[in-house]
Amino acid sequence: MLLGCTNANMAGDVDFKKSTSGYLITFSGGVVSWQSRLQKCVALSTTEAEYIAIIEASKELLWMKKFLQELGLQFKHIDVRYHWIHDALEMKLFCLEKIHIDGNGSDMMTKPIPIEKL
Repeated sequence: MLLGCTNANMAGDVDFKKSTSGYLITFSGGVVSWQSRLQKCVALSTTEAEYIAIIEASKELLWMKKFLQELGLQFKHIDVRYHWIHDALEMKLFCLEKIHIDGNGSDMMTKPIPIEKL
């Protein structure tokens, strides 16, 4: 099963006030993809910054799903033709859930964390 966790900070870039997006994607419990990157535009709210992070992770998840399908794995719960998060949510192909900071592996993509949390 593919699982994606995302996180974003709001205006974490000191110079240009851009937010940082981070995601962590696992397959059958193992990390297969991750990213931490400044967003291309300045988000005007925390919600917007988080939404941008979700979109980036969703694009990666859809690519990985297609790749795994080409290897012969079947994913009937997500249809490849939906590339925008809004459409996918309306189709109930996946859901978004808030994950507490202690269980969100992507938290380390947007801020330093103590060694104890690793």
